[in-house]
Amino acid sequence: MRAIINGKIILKDKTVENKVVIFDKKIKHIIEKEDFYKINNILEKLDIIDADGCYVSPGFIDLHIHGSGGSDAMDGTLKDLKVISQVIAQKGVTGFLPTTMTMSKEKIYKALNTIKEGMDLDLGGAKVLGAHMEGPFINSKYKGVQDEKYIIKPSYDFINGYEKVIKIITLAPEKDYNFEFIKKVKENTSIVLSIGHSDAIYEEVIEAIKNGISHATHLFNAMSPLHHRKPGVVGAVLSSDINCEFIADKIHIHPGVFELIINAKGPNKVILVTDSMRAGCMKNGISELGGQKVIVKDNLAMLEDGTLAGSVLTLNRALKKVLENTKLKIHEVVAMASSNAARNIGIDKRKGSIELGKDADITIFDEEFEIKHTIVEGRTVFSN
Repeated sequence: MRAIINGKIILKDKTVENKVVIFDKKIKHIIEKEDFYKINNILEKLDIIDADGCYVSPGFIDLHIHGSGGSDAMDGTLKDLKVISQVIAQKGVTGFLPTTMTMSKEKIYKALNTIKEGMDLDLGGAKVLGAHMEGPFINSKYKGVQDEKYIIKPSYDFINGYEKVIKIITLAPEKDYNFEFIKKVKENTSIVLSIGHSDAIYEEVIEAIKNGISHATHLFNAMSPLHHRKPGVVGAVLSSDINCEFIADKIHIHPGVFELIINAKGPNKVILVTDSMRAGCMKNGISELGGQKVIVKDNLAMLEDGTLAGSVLTLNRALKKVLENTKLKIHEVVAMASSNAARNIGIDKRKGSIELGKDADITIFDEEFEIKHTIVEGRTVFSN
């Protein structure tokens, strides 16, 4: 058994002080500090972590991350998943969806098979929760850094056998004839269907939502924009009740838009993601994404033609930027990288918040969102 003392505990609806979190693999108790110190016979048996006035937060969950620390999910090895897992744990992440790209079927399957294997392993850092399959069912007009030669129409056969591994699929619904793929996935799996890399018109998006789309991938980026006569994907997402990701690096989206998204969607429908590529947590220089050369400089990742190539954002930095550029309270911001994400992929009964009986996935950070301690299912995976 372990205990965290002297912290500002971030719960789902508020932040509390003068309480102690007691846990093993699960959160066992949240009790008053004065009551904790009365239990003298237990004190000697507990491993005590002193938060020293820092925030005690649910662990962060990244639903869209390609890589970090020089490794990428598409490398398709456990060694690379382990690197990503351990590097992002240093940024407060306790669970993540390694995200694939539009590449050859063989490479995608290799990545998915490795992710499947990684879901059952202790990689020494953040836990692999499943896969986010970004493409290959996208629109070439908004392909971004995805490789056009591997883009195909949505096909259930393509994902057959991977229904338990894949948690999110990003697709362009206008490429799905009569929404047949969307309907079949919705009927037969618990996979979250997300609109992204799409040139759909407003009416197509609304119909796609009725048939099973419930999420939007990196809102505003790689999709038909909002125009007052052509609302596009952005307009449909903002006016519907589906969840949406956004990349809060102040590069992919101007900080002035943060509040707009939150006001339109409501804080509980917004999920912060990094979309980080292998250059995340690395120095400036030349990197790679989806087989293409990427230049990383001053927190910006671009192809040689200037196209944004994912990001080098970390979730703790994203949280800080949203807190600084909105009117939200800290527990509302933290929810965007924890409970909202957990609820979106159906794991909120066991992860995403500091509550009795849930997994002890906990992150301790200071006022600047610098990570002091990361705990995954009760075990410390990073301490600073």
